[in-house]
Amino acid sequence: MDQTVITAKTADRDRVIQTITLGFAADPVSRYVWPEADVYLATMPKFAPAFGGRGFADGTAFMTEGARAAALWLLPGVEPDGDAIEALIGETVEAEKIPDVAAMFEEMEKYHPSEPCWYLPMIAADPAHMGRGLGAALMKHALARCDADGMTAYLESSNPRNISLYERHGFEVMGEIRSGKIPVMTPMIRMARR
Repeated sequence: MDQTVITAKTADRDRVIQTITLGFAADPVSRYVWPEADVYLATMPKFAPAFGGRGFADGTAFMTEGARAAALWLLPGVEPDGDAIEALIGETVEAEKIPDVAAMFEEMEKYHPSEPCWYLPMIAADPAHMGRGLGAALMKHALARCDADGMTAYLESSNPRNISLYERHGFEVMGEIRSGKIPVMTPMIRMARR
């Protein structure tokens, strides 16, 4: 399978978002927040661009051939669209879960490094193409750019199965993000390398 990584263009946006939607369909945190399939399928294609879509404009949205896997990275100083995320949560999350979801985002912010860093909001592979090294190829590609710039990288793993992948690429666990009944998220950092 071709593991070549390219920068996703605006024309690739829909395909990348579809891949992320498929890739997060069994994600513990996403499916706790949106447990009903129809709500998840209607919301994730809006949430993913709000969370990591600014990477398209900055040239830090990456994909493998055919958008079989994709990663949305944000450069230092670039943040997710908090207003859009808040609106989506208010419109789509069950009322009794909203306080826990809001608290989860607050905890995520506490772990986010204060120093400039590359931030990985979302990385996913189409489940039909998982286990073929595509996620590793995406990580290597982005981290090579981080290293060239001497930048730290940061992410939150919403699926414990992915922690070992991130550790293989030099990320270290910083702690745990817990909020109510939401599954644990794991903030991870990879210090700058030159």
